[in-house]
Amino acid sequence: MATPINKTKRKTTQPTIIKVGANEMGKLPPQALELEKSVIGALMIEKDAFSSVSELLRPESFYSDQHRHIYEAIRALSIQEAPIDILSVAEQLKKMGTLELAGGVVYLSELTQRVASAAHLQYHAKIIAQKATARDLITVACQIEEKGYDETQDVDELIDEATAKIFDISQRAQKRDVTQIDPVIEEAFDRMRKAAKNEGNISGVPSGFTALDKITSGWQKSDLIIIAARPAMGKTAFVLSMAKNISVDMNTPCAVFSLEMSNVELVNRLISNVAQLDSKKIKNGQLEKHEWAQLDVAINKLQKAPLFVDDTPSLSILELRTKARRLVRDHGVRMIIIDYLQLMNAQGMNFFSREQEVSLISRSLKGLAKELDIPIIALSQLNRGVENRGAANAVEGKKPQLSDLRESGAIEQDADMVCFIHRPEYYKIYQDPVSGKDLRGLAQIIIAKHRSGATEDVDLKFRGQYTQFLNEEDDMDPMEVYGSRANSAPISSQPIMSAPMPPAMPDNFDPFAGMQDYNLPPMGGGDVPF
Repeated sequence: MATPINKTKRKTTQPTIIKVGANEMGKLPPQALELEKSVIGALMIEKDAFSSVSELLRPESFYSDQHRHIYEAIRALSIQEAPIDILSVAEQLKKMGTLELAGGVVYLSELTQRVASAAHLQYHAKIIAQKATARDLITVACQIEEKGYDETQDVDELIDEATAKIFDISQRAQKRDVTQIDPVIEEAFDRMRKAAKNEGNISGVPSGFTALDKITSGWQKSDLIIIAARPAMGKTAFVLSMAKNISVDMNTPCAVFSLEMSNVELVNRLISNVAQLDSKKIKNGQLEKHEWAQLDVAINKLQKAPLFVDDTPSLSILELRTKARRLVRDHGVRMIIIDYLQLMNAQGMNFFSREQEVSLISRSLKGLAKELDIPIIALSQLNRGVENRGAANAVEGKKPQLSDLRESGAIEQDADMVCFIHRPEYYKIYQDPVSGKDLRGLAQIIIAKHRSGATEDVDLKFRGQYTQFLNEEDDMDPMEVYGSRANSAPISSQPIMSAPMPPAMPDNFDPFAGMQDYNLPPMGGGDVPF
């Protein structure tokens, strides 16, 4: 048998052709070198060209080191109000010691020969600025990526740092054009027409305090309002009373950021305020039968109110910005309350002192109010200057002043309005020595700064057991509002606050026996009705 012949063809090795593209060579940073040359050349041949690009471009906007040095010289000449041409730029580069780094006079001459005019200069400058922003984003992303692989890096701190750096880039990239006055006048007139239709001449968000609203016309859009007081003066109680007026009584969406107390503590205070129940009884649950009914009415009111609370501790300005934008966009929130400013931080940024950090926070709050076009109310602490101050008239001596604002004078500068809360009763002052007025249960709201109105004092009632502020003319005794089943006292025929009568409780009522039979809101798992 013949052996079969192996007819396998021999493979011939042929050279492999490799196509080398951008990806194989590696990525190049975003750049526009030709446009950079065109812009620099135009700046040296056009007399007033620099003014049209100065807001768009920084030396760091240029990818080429040569162009960066030349632009720095051009900017220095502009500051000196000196003429800008090839000779003056060359001389300025000599003074700065960067002429050789910039390519010398020969390179300057080449740049001016490339362009005939400054046509399309702004358009080209915008492209260069966009490329620079893209490079900044890439740099930040690489830094964050590197730290993300570091297992010793705290993730929350990394998120704050990343957010801060990106926010900084976005702020630099945002440029608002100058607006011709005509559309602004139209907007202002439109607001006046809307204000004219409102009762009581209220153009902003009403606080619910009549005397205060007469002076302020309500809290105005884009305003930063600082409400400051010493500890235990009732700062939180005041803003919660205001939040109750706005969201519960007026059905206006409102948000409260509480950095000091939890959501549960905040809600307990609101319940005490709305139900006219002693805050101690709310905490320990020792309520009478008719008080359980008052609680039921209050809870039903609060559940329907467009009130949003957040108790994130040590809230950063970046977190606040993110949450505030979402609240305004998704829920139509018309006012934000922050309790309180000194507990906020600016994570991801380095500061030499706490004063610098507080200054940035106050500036950021003002910027946020303008951006969202809503009033932002921030509580603030006062220093001990009030406690150490005395006067012949003790009432006047204990009143807070703008100089008492704690940690930063920037708070006073950035705020559109600064209000102080002063309760003479706290300092054992029960009577005004001048007028003889009884000061017990009195709280003064002192408007110390008001950019668009008068600075006056407003008197309110303060009821500490209910953590509540009221108008002086209001009488909100729960015995009159709800009626007492503990005695036979008559109910006021015309109570100032109209509240639905709570349902009558049977004689065998047991608050710990469950709630389904008493029309109380069911809560998960517990026997106590809240």
